[in-house]
Amino acid sequence: MLKPEEQQEIERELERYRDRRALCIEGLKIVQKHRGWISDEALADLGEFLGMTVEEIDGVATFYNLIYRRPVGRHVILVCDSVSCWIRGYEGLRDYLRSKLGLAMGETTPDNRFTLLPIVCLGACGSAPAMMVDNDLHVNLDPEKIDRILENYK
Repeated sequence: MLKPEEQQEIERELERYRDRRALCIEGLKIVQKHRGWISDEALADLGEFLGMTVEEIDGVATFYNLIYRRPVGRHVILVCDSVSCWIRGYEGLRDYLRSKLGLAMGETTPDNRFTLLPIVCLGACGSAPAMMVDNDLHVNLDPEKIDRILENYK
């Protein structure tokens, strides 16, 4: 069952949609905000509320790369691996982050502080290479700038 605060937020969003099912993505984002990720139980809870099957909601959840279907750290680092970022040094920065955090892509630090994930595009091609930490976009990256950025996320 959805938590009361999740249900209230989703119901507020219903005013903007003609069909409950159209609220699927927004509902997933709301539930993820409260729970940190979307478990099988969360899919079932949201599906029941929106009148959708678990399979329908899972199809949406697994299509969008900002919906997490497994636990993530307190801060999610999305490293852009688009063509522009590749040309401007993605591989070196990816390797630097992996070494600094002791992670492979898709892993979470033992202290649950960071999860490191690739993302297809952050829309910052003119300022590549780029990464996003939580909802904060960071561009024109180099190792020193990455160090300063990560210090701000406890």
